[in-house]
Amino acid sequence: MPADPITAHLPQMVRCARVLAIDPSLRSTGYGVLEKIGTQLRVLDYGIIRNSDKLLPSGCLVSIHERLLEVITQHQPDCAAVESVIYVQSYRTAITLGSARGAALLALAGRGLAIYEYAPRRVKQAVVGRGAADKTQVAFMVRALLGLTETPPPDAADALGIGLAHLQAADTASHGIRPLVRI
Repeated sequence: MPADPITAHLPQMVRCARVLAIDPSLRSTGYGVLEKIGTQLRVLDYGIIRNSDKLLPSGCLVSIHERLLEVITQHQPDCAAVESVIYVQSYRTAITLGSARGAALLALAGRGLAIYEYAPRRVKQAVVGRGAADKTQVAFMVRALLGLTETPPPDAADALGIGLAHLQAADTASHGIRPLVRI
């Protein structure tokens, strides 16, 4: 496909048209694939990587990694957006979430994708308009903004929200207002 003469001079991170967004969790990792061409935005796929409570944590990490590799192979994203580390009061929860996030980051980095991260408050601000929104508000607005016929499950809706936040940030970066920062 020939380069678009209007955006050819922009860095690749700004021209990212297809993004794989991930809301990592050991038992319920949400993912979504969004594509933006011009002003047209569409959802290519979304879902949840569910891991049984009977599966050891190490098995969950393998499952997250392998399933995300399948999604990458199927949809060929240009970049990825992931929820950043959140503050939790339990060190055990922080380690568990960090491990799930690490499995996701390994799958993304292993395929050479540019990776960006967004804080939960920033995602909520981008999708709902306020950083203290709850999961149901995020899911409702994701459905409305993306023209979906059904409301995605909460973890998938969060992932789609992360993708929307990234696409907004990329638009801002394309105007030279605020640069994107890869991790």
